[in-house]
Formats: sequence, C-alpha cells, structure tokens
Amino acid sequence: MAKRYTDEYDEDEVRPRKKSSGKGGSSSGKKRSGKKKAGKKALAKKQRRRIILFIVEIIILLIAVMVLYAVLAGTGTGKVDLKEKDIIINESVQEAQETTMKGYRNIALFGVDSTTGALTKNTRSDTIMIASINQDTGECKLVSIYRDTYLNLSNDSYNKCNAAYAKGGPEQAINMLNMNLDMNITDFVTVGFAGLTDAVDALGGVMIDVDDSEISHLNNYQLCIAEDLKRSYTPVKDTGYQLLDGLQATGYCRIRYTAGDDFKRAERQREVLLAVADQAKKANLAKLTETANNVFDEVYTSLDLSEIVDMLGHVGEYYISDHSGFPQEEMRVTGTIGSKGSCVIPTSLEDNVKWLHKFLFDTENYEPSETVKQCSDKIYEETNGYLTK
Repeated sequence: MAKRYTDEYDEDEVRPRKKSSGKGGSSSGKKRSGKKKAGKKALAKKQRRRIILFIVEIIILLIAVMVLYAVLAGTGTGKVDLKEKDIIINESVQEAQETTMKGYRNIALFGVDSTTGALTKNTRSDTIMIASINQDTGECKLVSIYRDTYLNLSNDSYNKCNAAYAKGGPEQAINMLNMNLDMNITDFVTVGFAGLTDAVDALGGVMIDVDDSEISHLNNYQLCIAEDLKRSYTPVKDTGYQLLDGLQATGYCRIRYTAGDDFKRAERQREVLLAVADQAKKANLAKLTETANNVFDEVYTSLDLSEIVDMLGHVGEYYISDHSGFPQEEMRVTGTIGSKGSCVIPTSLEDNVKWLHKFLFDTENYEPSETVKQCSDKIYEETNGYLTK
C-alpha cells in the first residue's frame, strides 16, 4: 500500500471545472487472411496523418501556454531526432501499450524559462504538459504537470521536476515524465516565449473571463512584456468575459499572485490554450499559416514541421475534451524541502498515477509499475520529515 502524508497545509485554490469526457481507447479487430502489406502501410499512413493533423493544432496552441519575458533570437530551434535507446519506458508500460494505452499517442509539451533563446537545455521548463491523443476519435486530453512537483529527475535524484529539462534537455524531461507517471512519451514540442503575442494577434485575440483580482497583475505583466518587445500596450480596465489581444493574453498567462498561486496559473494557461483552440478552428488556412509562421522559428521538436504545415487546413478534426493538473488537489501538499525550496509533493505518487491513467485512458484499477512504487516511497522518505516538523 502506498504511504500517504497527513495534509497539514491549506491551499486556497480555484479548481478547474471537471468536464465529462467520453471513454477513450481503441479496439483492434482480428487479422484477416489475405491482407497485403500495403494494407498495413495504408493504416500506418492514416494513423500518422491523424497525428500530424492534431500536432498542427498543438503547435498553434502551445504558444498560449508560454511565459513571455523577451524576444528570442531564434537560436537552438529546429527538429531533433531522439534516440529510441535513450528513452526510458517502464517495463510494465511496454505491455500497457498493447492493452490499456493502445490507440493513444502521448506527446510532451514544454515551455521553457529562457530570455536568451535557449530551447535545448540549461533552462527550466516553466510549463510542462502532456497531450494524450485518441487516434481513433480525435479526442485529446491535456494535463499540466506542476513545475515544482517533487519527482525523480530520471537519474535517481529528486527535486522540482522542471529541473530535468535544465539538466538534460527534452530527453531527460521526457524520461522524468515516463519514469514517474508510467507514460510512453517519445515525442515532444518545446516553444520559447516570443511567439505568444504575435500568434494570438494573428488569430484575432482570445476570449477570456478576467476577474477583479487579476486586472492589476495582468496589466503589470503586460507592461513588462511591452517594454521587452518595445511595443505599446492597452491596459485592461474592466472585468468580465472579453477579447484580449496578444500582450494581454500573455500577461494573463503569467499571473500567479492570486488565490491558487501556481496551480491557478497552470489553469489560466490551459484556459488560454482552449481559447486559442476555439479561434484556430474558426480561422481560414491563410490565417493559420500566418500564425504558424510566427511560431515555427521558436520551436524545438522531434516532429517534422514540414508535414505539419501541409496539414494546416485540417486542424478542426481534433478537439480537446478535458484538462486537469497533476498532482491532484486532494492528493498533494506543499512545503519547503530544505535547500530545494517550496515544492509540490504528491502525498502518494502511486495514487496520483492511478488517477492519471483513469483520466487519460479510462483505465479502471490501474496498477502502477514497480518503478513508480519505488519513486513514491522515495518521495515520502525524503519529504515527510520536513512536512511533519
């Protein structure tokens, strides 16, 4: 049984509303005799096409979750081929790929904390998300992994999970997610900070509900961004559901000094992402191409961007059905863990992973791998002393 903490910390958080989501997964039919290899190739080509179509949307949406500090120089961007032998996938997950996870494609989305344009490593990933795609239905679910979550960095050292990207780039960050969460991620997209304002503006802005506690922070953030970009800005003066331009939306994404702190900020990022998705589905091919052109210079990815551009006109075939954060509110605490500072601690990594697989894959009674159980015990061992003082 997983060890659990007694939660002595109160978190004033506004939780995202839980939307109902249909069952995911895909069933595979029996093999029929007489099928030629061409049939398998055609199926593989069809599945890849569906993935590429979704990635078009993700590339556009990713910009909505970035924290914008300055204009990037464009260095360190492009496509990278990850070596399959260097990607960690827990042993039992290999089996799950043919059962509970069959038919899903999972992609890591990173937004890095960089003012110099470094997208490859040596910079912490301020935004960490997993996009899980049901390739048969087009349904996608998004999960924010809170950047201060105390996890195994994939090298048996434990710290805030956003340190994995700084130490080993996307490869180590992917391994961190796979090891701690029983995932099978092999692809990623990393985006820098510069594209958000232009991308949102190219789509005509986004509709966001701004409350009274957010206005001053939103305007302060967009003032700093405007100074970095050497642009003018328009302060938000009223509360309520309204159209935000690029600078305003970027400022909104950065707010963390209200009730809910960084948990609420991650929710705002997903909120803007969904709003951008709505705008992207309304846009014509010319507008999507313009938006993509504003983004691609700031992208570092394992995916082929030329294929993505070719599929821009089919962006509407995929949809985001649900989104949430990890660890879950009722299964986490916050506390200062020595020199590592304030961290988000999963009270039981095992239980959180069970929830994650239920959320993403509709898997009942998921049994976490031995690796996850060992990580769960180690997290308890290293943090419990600080939390019970």
